[in-house]
Amino acid sequence: MSTLRQAAYGFALLLAIALLIWGGYQQSQAAQARATDDAERIATLEQRNTRQAQAIITLGANIAAQRLAQQSMQNNRADLQQANAVHQVQKKETVRNDPPAQNWAAQPLPALTRRLHQRPAITGTAGYRAFLSGRNALHPAAGGADR
Repeated sequence: MSTLRQAAYGFALLLAIALLIWGGYQQSQAAQARATDDAERIATLEQRNTRQAQAIITLGANIAAQRLAQQSMQNNRADLQQANAVHQVQKKETVRNDPPAQNWAAQPLPALTRRLHQRPAITGTAGYRAFLSGRNALHPAAGGADR
């Protein structure tokens, strides 16, 4: 073999080894980049999981507080209903035992008051408009707004 050929083979061998080392280096760099990206994704997902867990805990606490408030309101409602029932019984006893109150309770309600009690439940603007345009709408007294 000639010296030139040996030098070419040596150079080709060195070039092949250099390319092999460079390829390994590129693979390690790509693996490092993937590992870095994966670590960032894991950190992001862990932060998201932490936020979601905190939101779940907060929502659970809110639900518990709302349940307590609802129970308190139901207890208050029951107390008010009981107080109203006692008040109604007291009114009936007063009317039964007091002649002036009995006479007053026997009087019929004035016509305007009866009409107020006969008003339909108005829901929405269309119902209100229909009620006002009807025959039974209450109209202001003459000169009542000018005084």
